[in-house]
Amino acid sequence: MGTASSLVSPAVGVGEVIEDTYGGGEACEIPVEVKPKARLLRGSLRRVGASRPGGLIGASFKSTASVQELECVAEYERLKKEYEIFRVSKNNEVASMVKKEAKLDRENKRLRAELQALQKTYQKILREKESALEAKYQAMERAATFEHDRDKVKRQFKIFRETKENEIQDLLRAKRELEAKLQRLQAQGIQVFHPEESDSDDNCTDVTAAGAQSEYWNGGALGSEPSMGSMMQLQQSFRGPEFAHSSIDVEGPFANINRDDWDAAVASLLQVTPLFSHSLWSNTVRCFIISTDETQLEVDIFIKTYSLKLQRICETMGYFFQVVHFSTENERPLKDVKKWEIEKSSLVILLLHLTLPSCLLEDCEEAFLRNPEEKPRLIYHRKEDGRVSSVSVQQLIEQISYVNKAKMIDHTGGVEEGAYEIYKCVEKIIKQDILGCEMTDLEAKDLGNKEESTAPEEEVFGDVLWDAHDEQEQMEAFQQASNSTCELGFEKYFERLNDLVAAPAPIPPLLVSGGPGSGKSLLLSKWIQLQQKHSPNTLILYHFVGRPMSTSSESALIIKRLTLKQAEKHMKWLIDPLPVNVRVIVSVNVETCPQAWRLWPTLHLDPLNTKDVKSLISAECSSANVKLTKEQEKKLERHCRSATTCNALYVTLLGKTIACVGSTGSIEETLQQCCQCQDTVSLYRLVLRSIQESLQSDKEKGLLREILCVIGVSHNGVSESELMELYPQLSSAVLASLIHSLHKMCLLTYGCGLLKFQHLQAWEMVRLEYMEEGENVISAYRQKLVEYFTMQLSRDQVTWRSADELPWLFQQQGDKQKLHKCLLNLFVSQNLYKRGHFAELLSYWQLVGKDKSSMAAEYFDSLKEYEKSCEGEESMICLADLYETLGRFLKDLGLLSQAVAPLQRSLEIRETALDPDHPRVAQSLHQLAGVYVQWKKFGNAEQLYKQALEISENAYGAEHPRVARELDALATLYQKQNKYEQAEQLRKKSFKIRQKAARRKGSLCGFALLRQRALQLEELTLGKDTPDNARTLNELGVLYYLQNNLETAELFLKRSLEMRERVLGPDHPDCAQSLNNLAALYNEKKHYDRAEELYEKALDIRRRALAPDHPSLAYTVKHLAVLYKKMGKLDKAVPLYELAVEIRQKSFGPKHPSVATALVNLAVLYCQMKKQIEALPLYERALKIYEDSFGHMHPRVGETLKNLAVLSYEGGDFEKAAELYKRAMEIKEAETLLIGGKAASRHSSSGDTFSLKSALSPNVFLEHGQR
Repeated sequence: MGTASSLVSPAVGVGEVIEDTYGGGEACEIPVEVKPKARLLRGSLRRVGASRPGGLIGASFKSTASVQELECVAEYERLKKEYEIFRVSKNNEVASMVKKEAKLDRENKRLRAELQALQKTYQKILREKESALEAKYQAMERAATFEHDRDKVKRQFKIFRETKENEIQDLLRAKRELEAKLQRLQAQGIQVFHPEESDSDDNCTDVTAAGAQSEYWNGGALGSEPSMGSMMQLQQSFRGPEFAHSSIDVEGPFANINRDDWDAAVASLLQVTPLFSHSLWSNTVRCFIISTDETQLEVDIFIKTYSLKLQRICETMGYFFQVVHFSTENERPLKDVKKWEIEKSSLVILLLHLTLPSCLLEDCEEAFLRNPEEKPRLIYHRKEDGRVSSVSVQQLIEQISYVNKAKMIDHTGGVEEGAYEIYKCVEKIIKQDILGCEMTDLEAKDLGNKEESTAPEEEVFGDVLWDAHDEQEQMEAFQQASNSTCELGFEKYFERLNDLVAAPAPIPPLLVSGGPGSGKSLLLSKWIQLQQKHSPNTLILYHFVGRPMSTSSESALIIKRLTLKQAEKHMKWLIDPLPVNVRVIVSVNVETCPQAWRLWPTLHLDPLNTKDVKSLISAECSSANVKLTKEQEKKLERHCRSATTCNALYVTLLGKTIACVGSTGSIEETLQQCCQCQDTVSLYRLVLRSIQESLQSDKEKGLLREILCVIGVSHNGVSESELMELYPQLSSAVLASLIHSLHKMCLLTYGCGLLKFQHLQAWEMVRLEYMEEGENVISAYRQKLVEYFTMQLSRDQVTWRSADELPWLFQQQGDKQKLHKCLLNLFVSQNLYKRGHFAELLSYWQLVGKDKSSMAAEYFDSLKEYEKSCEGEESMICLADLYETLGRFLKDLGLLSQAVAPLQRSLEIRETALDPDHPRVAQSLHQLAGVYVQWKKFGNAEQLYKQALEISENAYGAEHPRVARELDALATLYQKQNKYEQAEQLRKKSFKIRQKAARRKGSLCGFALLRQRALQLEELTLGKDTPDNARTLNELGVLYYLQNNLETAELFLKRSLEMRERVLGPDHPDCAQSLNNLAALYNEKKHYDRAEELYEKALDIRRRALAPDHPSLAYTVKHLAVLYKKMGKLDKAVPLYELAVEIRQKSFGPKHPSVATALVNLAVLYCQMKKQIEALPLYERALKIYEDSFGHMHPRVGETLKNLAVLSYEGGDFEKAAELYKRAMEIKEAETLLIGGKAASRHSSSGDTFSLKSALSPNVFLEHGQR
């Protein structure tokens, strides 16, 4: 039996820890309260029950169990209550903890978000910091490059200025010494060279602000002032060549222009006035051949084999070439024809062997002994061993050698070799002696060590769209009219014209009216001749109008020619309004005079009186030794009394007809026939029939008809060479005889090398005589011309003749499809536009039915198609010219937004194919700036003009007319921006440059002769070698090189090199200059081995004497590398291209675009050598530089990507090639869609190549002196 304590707490001890089954709370101790009474009671009961079993035991247990149950229930209730209290408190604590947990979670999320935001801000700031540091470093690199370029330019400018100052001082010193030597020689009685005697006529042209007092005018407004003239034809004439004139005083009260503007305009006019060689007859190089039967083989070979080559040479320069040769048979009847041909000839060739027939002696004397103009002459003498020429041959050669400076060819070989020697000598004479003054523009070439110093041919006239052929045609028309010996009583009309000029202003224009052939052009020509004689400072503009539909009758070209686009800002008053001192004279036909003009003062030419008729006919008959009887004279006087038979043209033609037949036929019969002709057209028909009767065969009569009809249906006439190609059966002798007869009888005349009708009545006569059947005959002859010029177009480059004739012929035929195709020939349209035929080109497009926008789109599409076939430097330069022409054309049409893209493309091509400092780049910049000026984007225009000005100054010097052009453009721009002070300063500077250029014009050849004579005198008097003499020899060699006189240039350059090696030593930089110039000359002559040797010597000297980044060193490296490439020595070219990369890195820094261009050049060379592995990193590096410098969408980036694509394709990586090519095409498309914006590339970044297939051709120029 246990104790009470064991019954009460059998399992739980006092103070035992009970854990909360709900968790989350703390462990707690539950104290158990023990009640002693109950425990004692339960113990006594147990003891009693144990001692007394049975009923007593049962009764005792029941009472005891009830008490225990009560106690347990009470305890249970108590514990239950305590448990509920404990549970509720713990639940409350749990709820509080849950709330705290939720609050902490929210705070944790907020802090995490703030942390993430701070991290993002930190990353952004870090990236901005890195970008700022990178931009800082790039800016520092650009600043260093800029400072380097600036210092380099300063050094170059300092050297250039010092060199020019030294040259000026040397020239002044040489001039003073030469004058002193000349004076000493003259004092000794020695006849010396005088430069003024050898200068051309243009040396007399001087632009002066105030001339001497006029000697011709006796009073009035011009009594104390010189006069400036301007001629103007305001109305198309339909009655033959017409004429108009206006004269403007230099000084006096001008209404709306100032003196500086006038002087600048005069300088512009003189600048664009073309010079023509005295050896040329009407724009044709005529070669007259005199030969014997012994040398006929040489003549045949020369004409058959070499005349076509000479013709191509002349055509590329804009001239015709004609060989005239008469056989020894039937010489006497052609005496007058041969004499006329010798007078016209530019060159006479005499071919001799052993004998000289007596029939040729007179021709030889006429050509060689009577040569007042000293035209070139050539004698070919074939000798044989053991045989001696006849006495007549020896005497003739001795006489010619004594009297004339004819060139001699002594040949001892075969006839084919002899013909080749004749060809080489004739080619040299044509280029140097005949076309030398036209081919050489010394001002346009830098005599210094410039790599590229020539400009496009059209740039001779600046912005002027000028047609030199039209100008020469006008000059010839004036000469033909003024050279007439007939006066026809013009003195009374001269007085009226003088009164008009002297009358007080304002007065309306004066009309000179008269019937067709009344002598209006002759009158005004004679009057102008007097003006020029008595007022040398007079400037005269005139225009003769030819037959309808000819170029000379187009009103737009007439106004353009007289106003001159270059001078229009100075001479807007030429049309309206006129200054008070302007006098306008217009000649018109009575029938075609506009009604509004009939109110103006009129000078009407009266019909010829009896005295004038008699004197005119007598003069014609006396020239042919024909004597008329009294009865015949009276008969002629009675006949020439009607209005149609007493005009000057009819009477002149009548006199020529009588004089022509007087020596061979019956005068009386001819006179009877003439009296039946009551107008000029019928008299012309009689003249034509008399010419036909004089011909010996039907073949010649048929050829006569063909010649006249072809000339009649052409646009501006036909040349002799074209006639011989149209009719192969036509010999030069027969053609010369026919033209002589037609020219003598006033049917045909020459105009810029083209045969055309001398008067409109002659054209009408041919139409009536040969084309009476109507349009079918005309269409047949026009089709013949179409086939000929189409063949010329497909066989060779477009000439000015095919561009003039072919579109016009299609227009006359109404064949719009062929006209459209012809206009889309880019070279045809370019030729027409550049020669100022703007209105004509537009009229063709209007006939096709295209407006301006569609025309521009078709031209652009044609250019894009043509660009796909362009490979090589020359074709890309040509492409740039086409793009520029299209841009200028669109600008003139007013399509400014569309004009930007082609001009931008032209600029990029020139920067890539040439040098960024090439003058043609300046030309592109100038044209692009002009578009921005019209577009009112003055900021863009100013930047481009300044870039063009900088390039022009570096290329030509600060006093060149092209610099004046850029100054004028900037001045105009500043004036539009109301910056009048800056504009005035630039205008004054430009005006001084133009004045100096006008004074120098025409004297360059005289200057070259003067320098040569000065050098000869120095060498004769001093007799020693000096650096100055060596430099002068080098300059003379450069001058002759620029004149294409390579043999003479070689002599001077060799003498300069020898003298410099003796005086300065073989390792002096000046010797390298002479070596370089000689190498360039040999390169031009295609003597590549000699050029290679000299370039290598020059490079060795300059490497040792000059800085690693010196421009002269880079110049030699470049051209030697190009020469190696041309010779196929690619292994030798590689180190030079690598050296070029090094030089550019030292000069511009490693990240300059010019370095990228050099890398591309080297990569292209590696590709040509099949070293694609070496080329790949170069392309990638160049691409990185281009992208960093110009952006990812620049055309150069696209070109490099395209090259990389080709490289990847060849390497088999087709996916990469496709990706690169796609990027390149995207850039190309973006470039095509470019409408506006600035020039994408700076001119300071060089570009020598443009694609993987580029074939660089060297542009070789000579060096003149250190800069």
